[in-house]
Amino acid sequence: MQDIDMQDESVRRKIFWLLQRISSYSLWHKKRDAFRTFAAAYETAVKTWSPKDPEMVSADHLATIYEILKQYDTGLDELSLGRRFVWRKDEALERAVTRTGYLSDYFYKNPNYWERGGQFLPYPPKVDALARLLRASMYQADDAPLEVAGTSDQFARLQDPEWLLDKSQYNYSFYELEFPVFPSVLPEMPEPRGLMIRSGEEVPCDGIWEPMQAESASLRDAQAMRNAGCFNYFVAQIRAPNLSLIDEEDDNWDLVPVPTHWRLLWEDTRYRDGIVPDESAYFLAPRRDSQLPDAAFVQPVRTSELCPVSGEWRTDEFGGKTVRVEEGQVMPDMLVTDNLGDRMVHWVTWVLVREI
Repeated sequence: MQDIDMQDESVRRKIFWLLQRISSYSLWHKKRDAFRTFAAAYETAVKTWSPKDPEMVSADHLATIYEILKQYDTGLDELSLGRRFVWRKDEALERAVTRTGYLSDYFYKNPNYWERGGQFLPYPPKVDALARLLRASMYQADDAPLEVAGTSDQFARLQDPEWLLDKSQYNYSFYELEFPVFPSVLPEMPEPRGLMIRSGEEVPCDGIWEPMQAESASLRDAQAMRNAGCFNYFVAQIRAPNLSLIDEEDDNWDLVPVPTHWRLLWEDTRYRDGIVPDESAYFLAPRRDSQLPDAAFVQPVRTSELCPVSGEWRTDEFGGKTVRVEEGQVMPDMLVTDNLGDRMVHWVTWVLVREI
């Protein structure tokens, strides 16, 4: 893990920008749209895969999937008006995140690949394609705005900046989350507000808060405080959480709650006027090497996977077919008429023949 210093101005700007991004309407709208794409593909799989297929996915997940979609729609309606209570315990977007986490953990309970809430081998290709669609709706630390509730320790969700800035933290056992592309020039940090609260006290407003450590007996004197860790995003009316410390005694390595002071860096008042500004800078595309031929270095993709490049794609299976697909859309299947005249859905591999 990299050593990332919260005293470094560039680090502070990146963390601040990422927390604004994670709590933006546009990111949660993209999460909802990606989950809707997954839901459609999963429903199609349940309806079209043969019940005799040993890799068949469970129809039991559909109820959870429909619930998550409903929570996203409800939460986004509120968030578009600046009502951020939707991230509090048992509210719409909190439910969407926690239920998605459950769905991911129990996605494919085939004992050849899964045991006790954990995947231990790569899924079969068709199942993995669906799993990747699900993960397309997930972002690193997208639970950052959620209320910390339900435990006596009340640990802050973001303890270290490495969780957001170390690329290795985005790599999981069987998948990888996309690392964000930062603007060439990051906005300057705002001047800290004078508002200070302590762990356990009620958070008075939505926004980004910095943990602070007292350097003198004057605990409320901002000049006598220094940074104590990673910024966090808090929603109004929750209880400010603790930081954590590893207790190395007796080789237990237990996490110990450490009460701290939190200083308001930025109050989030976005969308209260019902207007969502242009937030496209939160989703800059990675730079592509212009020296590489357009199609030659783009990997083939399977039905239900997301199209990586807009262009003309061809499959030579089942007689062949060429289609035009836009980046981010789901790669199509093939509807083939068999010898009995029945039309059957088949998953195929698509190869890029021309980028557009």
